Amino acid sequence: MAGTHGSPGRRTEASSERRVGGRILALARGDITRFAADAIVNAANSALAGGGGVDGAIHRAGGPSLMAELRGRYPEGCPTGDAVATEAGELPARWVFHAVGPRWLGGRQGEPDLLASAYRAALRLAEERSVRTIALPAISLGIYGYPLAEGADIAVRAVAAHLRGRTTIERAVFVLFSTETFEAFRRAVEQLPSEPMDGR
Repeated sequence: MAGTHGSPGRRTEASSERRVGGRILALARGDITRFAADAIVNAANSALAGGGGVDGAIHRAGGPSLMAELRGRYPEGCPTGDAVATEAGELPARWVFHAVGPRWLGGRQGEPDLLASAYRAALRLAEERSVRTIALPAISLGIYGYPLAEGADIAVRAVAAHLRGRTTIERAVFVLFSTETFEAFRRAVEQLPSEPMDGR
């Protein structure tokens, strides 16, 4: 089980962080399955059937108990823009929140709202479980084809807005595998209003 400070694991290279609403919003480049946190967010599909990318990696690292719990508790899957929770199996966390982002269909099918909703749904699950540290991936920015800069901006703004409200979360970390994705999120974070590191 993770500690309360979300320390990166052996294969995660920690990077920048910002103060947002008195909490920490951080970026790290590395493998989310090795990142210690109270909860890890998975970029799931609506069938909750596992897959490639982050989804496949989380299921491989977490072990078969994740899929068994998903099939037992959520046999109908999960709608796009929503999220469901399972225990974390062999991952260095207590929970996994399986959030379903949209496929990119040109931007006129409600994709921005659905992407933000997927992050907000995962954060609501975190609040229900008094999560203090959470690791998040780049939802929809891989095989779902969401434009990188726009998707990163939506993700960062959704999480930052949550941190500015009443929350149990003390530290939210986007754990990003590729340099290109990391840089897109870094640029999005740079657009956030500056806040003093000594809190509010």
